[in-house]
Amino acid sequence: MMRDAIAVTGLGMVTPGGIGAPATWKSLLAGMSTAAGDPHLEGLRQDFSCRVPGFDAQELLGKRLAWRLDRSTQMALVAAREAIADARLDPGAWTAPRVAVIMGVGTGSFEHYEREFDQLASGRPDKVSALALPRSVPNMVAGELALDLGAQGPNFVVSTACASGTTALGLARDLLRSDSCDIAIAGGAESMCFRIPAACFAQMGALSRRRHDPAHASRPFDRDRDGFVLGEGSAVLVLERAAHARARHAPARALVAGYGASCDAHHFTAPAPDGRGLAQAIRSALDDADMGPQDIDHLNAHGTSTPHNDAAEDRAIRTVFPRPAPVTALKSVLGHAVGGAGAIEAAATVLALEHQIIPPTANYDTPDPAMDLDIVHKTPRPIRMGAALSTSSGFGGQNAALVLTGA
Repeated sequence: MMRDAIAVTGLGMVTPGGIGAPATWKSLLAGMSTAAGDPHLEGLRQDFSCRVPGFDAQELLGKRLAWRLDRSTQMALVAAREAIADARLDPGAWTAPRVAVIMGVGTGSFEHYEREFDQLASGRPDKVSALALPRSVPNMVAGELALDLGAQGPNFVVSTACASGTTALGLARDLLRSDSCDIAIAGGAESMCFRIPAACFAQMGALSRRRHDPAHASRPFDRDRDGFVLGEGSAVLVLERAAHARARHAPARALVAGYGASCDAHHFTAPAPDGRGLAQAIRSALDDADMGPQDIDHLNAHGTSTPHNDAAEDRAIRTVFPRPAPVTALKSVLGHAVGGAGAIEAAATVLALEHQIIPPTANYDTPDPAMDLDIVHKTPRPIRMGAALSTSSGFGGQNAALVLTGA
């Protein structure tokens, strides 16, 4: 193990696949979409979503704390507590100024905005909640985790749209390498299952129109893909320098071997059609890991199920990899959690490396003849793998890629 290797020592997940990493992993292996009708979105063009099942914040966090937080922060806090326990850390015993929190968030919370906007529009500004701002500003996800865990080191949120969770993990890795902290609690969180983002994305033409069949709406890389499904969730990973983990006898679940980022500088929402920006981020991650394309055994794709994004990602992959490794696209099962998506997919990649099995892409029924990727579908695929790549892209042309290896 290299002296500056960065280890993943803890992992927590709250996703539409279930609460906790084991529940999510079981759902991913089943390869069935979690999309279903959503009463909160009734009357909208996409009136279905992928919601976290049975998420009772009051039961999990207590009534007072749950009341103060928005839904995405609630999920982040549950995931972070799981990750800390998994890493065998005791917040009461650690050196608090050496513990960083870096979270990826795509937007501020939309959960309460509709109600607050109605109060203003109705001429009742005195009825606007005093908690509206601290509930919704993006930095509070990291701030609330620090408050709950007593982490006093570097603390911030990074927002690179749908790449935010991946970017957060890469920056956490960099903080550890620069000796700015000893422990980094990092990941992403978001809920898109609200009326304002649903209406906005629908107006942009980004959402699937399969209202008659939500379970088959998200179909990354499939010929008949027509948009993504709104999702939510959080994944939080505990990262440490490998030497620090060994000193406290904490086993590593995986290593973060490489990180790369780029910007297409092409369009404010659409990706560069040739995938050049994502290809650049992938190459940077490989160079950072001192690896070549032939060293990657599995690709966890961004895979939004939109026509242009999947096509651009296919071109990026085939630009870098003469013979691409087997690909999975987990938004087909979990929907698109935007700022949380990259962290969720990185956590799933850690689990794939641990179990030496690739979870399948749901709804990949008709291959797109314009693409030539080995999409894992129908059933999980056991495979020997030492290294895997997880990629993310977002509005503004933002791209991020992580190389993860077995511990």
